Amino acid sequence: MNIAVWGTGAYVPDRVVDNDEVGRRAGVNDEWITSKTGIKERRWVANEQATSDLAIAAARQAVEASGVAVAELTTIIVATSSPDHPQPPTAVYVQEALGAQNAAAFDMNAVCSGFVFAMAVGARMIAGGGGYALVIGADVYSRILNPEDRRTVVLFGDGAGAVVLGPSKDSCHGVVATQLHTFGDLNDRIIVPAGGSRLPMEDRHHETGLAYFTMQGRAVKEFVLRQLPPLVADFLASAGVSPDEVDHFVPHQANGLMLTELLPALKLTNAEMHDTVIRYGNTGAASVGITLDDAARAGRLSSGDLVLLAGFGGGMAAGLALLRW
Repeated sequence: MNIAVWGTGAYVPDRVVDNDEVGRRAGVNDEWITSKTGIKERRWVANEQATSDLAIAAARQAVEASGVAVAELTTIIVATSSPDHPQPPTAVYVQEALGAQNAAAFDMNAVCSGFVFAMAVGARMIAGGGGYALVIGADVYSRILNPEDRRTVVLFGDGAGAVVLGPSKDSCHGVVATQLHTFGDLNDRIIVPAGGSRLPMEDRHHETGLAYFTMQGRAVKEFVLRQLPPLVADFLASAGVSPDEVDHFVPHQANGLMLTELLPALKLTNAEMHDTVIRYGNTGAASVGITLDDAARAGRLSSGDLVLLAGFGGGMAAGLALLRW
């Protein structure tokens, strides 16, 4: 059974945070942030919003675009590393809000690769059992950032992206292939040290920085530029696709400058790279879904186009998916 994307959706909060605002406490300005990241602004949640609110809004868009009835959804997966609560899963709030009583709902955490990981799992579940899968990537990082850490606070925004997956209407459309990779020996490159069973949260952890998202930026960039090109080459070869056949590249929106450096190394000579990082920053697990929805709603994806999705980030991990639109 071919599994295809039936609809996409996305949501970002209303609050726009420009570089001057985010850079003030971090001791940097708009020129510095733009030159280092390619980001001009990002969206942060309002006080009353949580990850599930963003996920629900994106989910509703995707379901509406798909034409699939809520009662037909059999799986809801929320990819997030910033859930509403340690438990229950954020996905249960999505299920409740949509009234999708027939859907099994659960969360996945593969950090910024989460959306592609969740797509791969969702596609395989419905290929084996039928039905429709609602896959959402959603993160609220603004609440776990050190406002004085210029290495992280200038990068991240909040948001959610979603797709509905279902049986392909014809053999020419669908998920061609997926491939997931984890490099567990690099687990210290991106981490929020406190808040789990290893180091339960205490007030002092904000003072020491252990409650905040931390990242070895240079090491992360080296990982992406070193690992992703051979992973993509092997992935496309295993799918029987030449790099010059790919029409669209939708990567995780980690850093605008890094993406421009990455693209030539992938040798996707005919692919249009889609990006939303300048407007929304790095939205974690949401970024691939937000950017795919942005391209779809702008009419930039044509029937039959080959679309390569690439998520990469904490773990370290990388997720690849090739779609025939």
